[in-house]
Amino acid sequence: MGIEKAKILDKDAVVRSIRRIAHEILEKNKGTESLCLVGIRNRGVYLARRLAAAIKEIEGKDAPVGILDITLYRDDLTLISYQPVVHKTEIDFEINDKNVVLVDDVLYTGRTVRAALDALIDFGRPKTIQLAVMVDRGHRELPIRADYVGKNIPTSQNETVEVRMEESDGKDEVVIIEKE
Repeated sequence: MGIEKAKILDKDAVVRSIRRIAHEILEKNKGTESLCLVGIRNRGVYLARRLAAAIKEIEGKDAPVGILDITLYRDDLTLISYQPVVHKTEIDFEINDKNVVLVDDVLYTGRTVRAALDALIDFGRPKTIQLAVMVDRGHRELPIRADYVGKNIPTSQNETVEVRMEESDGKDEVVIIEKE
């Protein structure tokens, strides 16, 4: 827990960021052909669904959305003393030779994305894997970078970034929390 230090993005800014990222994805991939989105549980899924909705609004075409659970691929699984809760991965479309956009809420050390890459490869061999995040907060421990970023937020190690989504938190916003 901690104290809310600053609100970085309000609801309108979150919506604008999602729309901008959707435009960038369409531009880089030249439309929706061979495009699919895969959200990392939990908030990455909500963001992926919203990106898909924005893409449909802009392009008039659907991009399939999958859900990826990375629990068993985490490199800190042996450090967790409790029994981890494994959720279902739901990718009911082919990813071979597709341009897969992996979606998460916050990019920090890069370890979550590394685990997601491992999990995704178990489903096939995509043509490309791109990364979209709402927030890049720095402090990378692995050589991973996002292709699409809603907001870069430099943070200190005693801060965390929370992306709050209407679907899980009752409101859309991004805040910095100072650890106590």
